[in-house]
Amino acid sequence: MTKPEIELTAAEWTIIKAVWENEPCAAPDIQEKLFSKRIGLFHRAHDDGPHGRQGPSHQRKNPHLSLFRSAVTPAQARRGELAYALKHAFDGALTPMVQCLLETNDLTREELAGLESLIKARKEAGKKRTAPQPSTQRKSK
Repeated sequence: MTKPEIELTAAEWTIIKAVWENEPCAAPDIQEKLFSKRIGLFHRAHDDGPHGRQGPSHQRKNPHLSLFRSAVTPAQARRGELAYALKHAFDGALTPMVQCLLETNDLTREELAGLESLIKARKEAGKKRTAPQPSTQRKSK
């Protein structure tokens, strides 16, 4: 049975990237990290107390916190996103998806050569897998 593809929302991507950078980590640490990235974009009315700015950076560390690790690897998340785009934007057709990516990005000669070598290596690996195996049965006399 194949594993289900992982589909993350924009908010989940933001959180999981912070977890990957800091794991193992406690939830308040991630909240603080995410809040500090957004501090210039948002202003919460209760952040300003009588003694100036009082954000989550002033929280005390609790020694009884559980530490968290991601259950999804970066590779799994990327594969899930690509599978989602392939399924929904290209109806499962890989060639139009690759064509669209090639047309929308300015690739250098080195990047194109890298893609060509990946395709060539994949073709070679496919030939090895599909090559007929020599028979191991003995011929009867």
